[in-house]
Amino acid sequence: AKTEAAIESFVIAASDETTDLTTGTNKVRFRMPYAFTLTAVRASVTTAPTGSVLTVDINESGSTILSTKLTIDVSETTSTTAATPAVISDSALADDSEITMDIDTIGSGTAGAGLKVTLIGYQV
Repeated sequence: AKTEAAIESFVIAASDETTDLTTGTNKVRFRMPYAFTLTAVRASVTTAPTGSVLTVDINESGSTILSTKLTIDVSETTSTTAATPAVISDSALADDSEITMDIDTIGSGTAGAGLKVTLIGYQV
């Protein structure tokens, strides 16, 4: 009999709730607690970016895991409605691999604030 792996999520805060986001690498860094197959990624903010999209990159051991980066569209607070959805190019996250998150672009009017990134998948 085939057993289905339980879906799990990691929600990572990449900023505080109120300070304007800034661009840069390694905004957040942590190690995977076990091997994990990534099936989806999401991002949300408490303050929506205005003027331009907010773009986040996720890296495993220094290399991006996204062929299309994670975006939050102008005046929106979630990536689930993004005009261009994120595409995962490396779904196999190794046990103890270092995961880092970069903020590549922020809103050009309002920067956005309160960024969280969610990794969705299952243990291997």
